[in-house]
Amino acid sequence: MDRNLVTQKIISAKVKNKMTWGKIAESIGQSKEWTTAAMLGQMTLTARQAAVAQELFDLTDEETLWLQIVPYKGSLPTPTDPLIYRWYEIVSVYGSTIKELIHEEFGDGIMSAIDFKMDIQRQADPNGDRVNVMLSGKFLPYKTY
Repeated sequence: MDRNLVTQKIISAKVKNKMTWGKIAESIGQSKEWTTAAMLGQMTLTARQAAVAQELFDLTDEETLWLQIVPYKGSLPTPTDPLIYRWYEIVSVYGSTIKELIHEEFGDGIMSAIDFKMDIQRQADPNGDRVNVMLSGKFLPYKTY
Protein backbone atom coordinates (compact mmCIF):
# COMPACT_ATOMS: atom_id res chain seq x y z
CA MET A 1 0.00 0.00 0.00
CA ASP A 2 1.20 3.55 -0.75
CA ARG A 3 -0.28 7.02 -1.20
CA ASN A 4 -0.56 6.63 -4.99
CA LEU A 5 -2.82 3.60 -4.57
CA VAL A 6 -5.01 5.56 -2.14
CA THR A 7 -5.24 8.40 -4.69
CA GLN A 8 -6.36 5.95 -7.36
CA LYS A 9 -9.00 4.51 -5.03
CA ILE A 10 -10.30 8.03 -4.27
CA ILE A 11 -10.53 8.92 -7.97
CA SER A 12 -12.27 5.62 -8.71
CA ALA A 13 -14.84 6.18 -5.94
CA LYS A 14 -15.39 9.77 -7.11
CA VAL A 15 -16.16 8.58 -10.63
CA LYS A 16 -18.25 5.60 -9.51
CA ASN A 17 -20.35 7.71 -7.13
CA LYS A 18 -20.61 10.71 -9.50
CA MET A 19 -19.10 13.04 -6.90
CA THR A 20 -17.79 16.55 -7.57
CA TRP A 21 -14.71 18.15 -6.02
CA GLY A 22 -16.94 20.99 -4.80
CA LYS A 23 -19.24 18.63 -2.88
CA ILE A 24 -16.27 16.68 -1.52
CA ALA A 25 -14.73 19.98 -0.36
CA GLU A 26 -17.95 20.92 1.45
CA SER A 27 -17.81 17.64 3.34
CA ILE A 28 -14.09 18.03 4.15
CA GLY A 29 -14.60 21.67 5.16
CA GLN A 30 -11.93 23.25 2.95
CA SER A 31 -11.84 25.00 -0.45
CA LYS A 32 -12.37 22.93 -3.59
CA GLU A 33 -8.84 23.81 -4.69
CA TRP A 34 -7.14 22.64 -1.48
CA THR A 35 -9.38 19.58 -1.18
CA THR A 36 -8.69 18.50 -4.75
CA ALA A 37 -4.93 18.83 -4.18
CA ALA A 38 -5.27 16.83 -0.96
CA MET A 39 -7.30 14.06 -2.57
CA LEU A 40 -4.75 13.89 -5.40
CA GLY A 41 -1.98 13.33 -2.86
CA GLN A 42 -0.38 16.77 -2.56
CA MET A 43 -1.61 17.87 0.90
CA THR A 44 -1.76 16.39 4.40
CA LEU A 45 -5.19 15.86 5.98
CA THR A 46 -5.97 16.20 9.67
CA ALA A 47 -7.41 13.19 11.47
CA ARG A 48 -10.90 14.74 11.24
CA GLN A 49 -10.57 15.45 7.52
CA ALA A 50 -9.20 11.96 6.89
CA ALA A 51 -12.15 10.44 8.78
CA VAL A 52 -14.55 12.30 6.48
CA ALA A 53 -12.60 11.09 3.45
CA GLN A 54 -12.73 7.54 4.83
CA GLU A 55 -16.52 7.69 4.86
CA LEU A 56 -16.80 9.39 1.45
CA PHE A 57 -14.48 7.00 -0.35
CA ASP A 58 -14.92 3.81 1.72
CA LEU A 59 -11.25 3.75 2.74
CA THR A 60 -9.68 1.27 5.11
CA ASP A 61 -8.01 2.41 8.33
CA GLU A 62 -4.59 2.00 6.71
CA GLU A 63 -5.62 4.00 3.63
CA THR A 64 -6.95 6.73 5.92
CA LEU A 65 -3.59 6.91 7.70
CA TRP A 66 -1.86 7.51 4.35
CA LEU A 67 -3.94 10.70 3.96
CA GLN A 68 -2.36 12.04 7.16
CA ILE A 69 1.28 11.51 6.14
CA VAL A 70 3.18 14.44 4.65
CA PRO A 71 3.41 13.69 0.92
CA TYR A 72 6.33 14.15 -1.43
CA LYS A 73 4.91 17.32 -2.98
CA GLY A 74 5.51 18.32 -6.55
CA SER A 75 6.42 14.77 -7.46
CA LEU A 76 4.35 14.66 -10.63
CA PRO A 77 6.09 13.48 -13.81
CA THR A 78 6.82 15.89 -16.68
CA PRO A 79 3.38 16.65 -18.06
CA THR A 80 1.98 15.28 -21.27
CA ASP A 81 -1.60 16.38 -20.52
CA PRO A 82 -2.22 19.54 -22.59
CA LEU A 83 -3.87 21.49 -19.77
CA ILE A 84 -1.05 20.85 -17.29
CA TYR A 85 1.56 21.46 -19.97
CA ARG A 86 0.02 24.90 -20.61
CA TRP A 87 0.81 25.82 -17.00
CA TYR A 88 4.43 24.86 -17.65
CA GLU A 89 4.27 26.99 -20.80
CA ILE A 90 2.90 29.96 -18.81
CA VAL A 91 5.81 29.73 -16.38
CA SER A 92 8.30 29.27 -19.26
CA VAL A 93 7.00 32.33 -21.11
CA TYR A 94 5.95 34.59 -18.23
CA GLY A 95 8.01 33.29 -15.29
CA SER A 96 10.78 35.85 -15.71
CA THR A 97 8.18 38.60 -16.08
CA ILE A 98 6.39 37.51 -12.90
CA LYS A 99 9.74 37.36 -11.08
CA GLU A 100 10.76 40.84 -12.23
CA LEU A 101 7.44 42.42 -11.31
CA ILE A 102 7.33 40.76 -7.87
CA HIS A 103 10.90 41.89 -7.16
CA GLU A 104 10.17 45.42 -8.35
CA GLU A 105 7.10 45.65 -6.10
CA PHE A 106 8.27 43.69 -3.03
CA GLY A 107 12.06 43.37 -3.22
CA ASP A 108 14.27 40.29 -3.18
CA GLY A 109 12.18 37.31 -2.10
CA ILE A 110 9.69 34.69 -3.18
CA MET A 111 5.96 34.08 -3.27
CA SER A 112 5.09 31.30 -0.86
CA ALA A 113 3.35 28.17 -2.08
CA ILE A 114 2.87 27.21 1.58
CA ASP A 115 1.06 30.32 2.88
CA PHE A 116 -0.99 30.24 -0.29
CA LYS A 117 -4.53 30.50 -1.62
CA MET A 118 -5.99 29.61 -4.99
CA ASP A 119 -9.42 30.22 -6.46
CA ILE A 120 -10.61 28.86 -9.82
CA GLN A 121 -13.80 30.26 -11.30
CA ARG A 122 -15.65 30.24 -14.61
CA GLN A 123 -15.86 33.74 -16.09
CA ALA A 124 -18.66 34.23 -18.60
CA ASP A 125 -17.55 35.91 -21.82
CA PRO A 126 -19.54 36.42 -25.03
CA ASN A 127 -16.51 35.19 -27.02
CA GLY A 128 -16.31 31.96 -25.00
CA ASP A 129 -16.07 31.39 -21.28
CA ARG A 130 -12.73 32.06 -19.64
CA VAL A 131 -10.88 30.31 -16.86
CA ASN A 132 -10.12 32.76 -14.04
CA VAL A 133 -7.33 31.53 -11.74
CA MET A 134 -6.33 33.63 -8.75
CA LEU A 135 -3.09 32.70 -6.99
CA SER A 136 -2.22 34.47 -3.75
CA GLY A 137 0.93 33.66 -1.80
CA LYS A 138 2.58 35.43 1.09
CA PHE A 139 5.73 37.35 0.15
CA LEU A 140 8.79 35.94 1.89
CA PRO A 141 11.82 38.24 1.71
CA TYR A 142 15.32 36.81 1.65
CA LYS A 143 17.17 37.74 4.83
CA THR A 144 20.77 38.72 5.30
CA TYR A 145 22.72 37.03 8.06
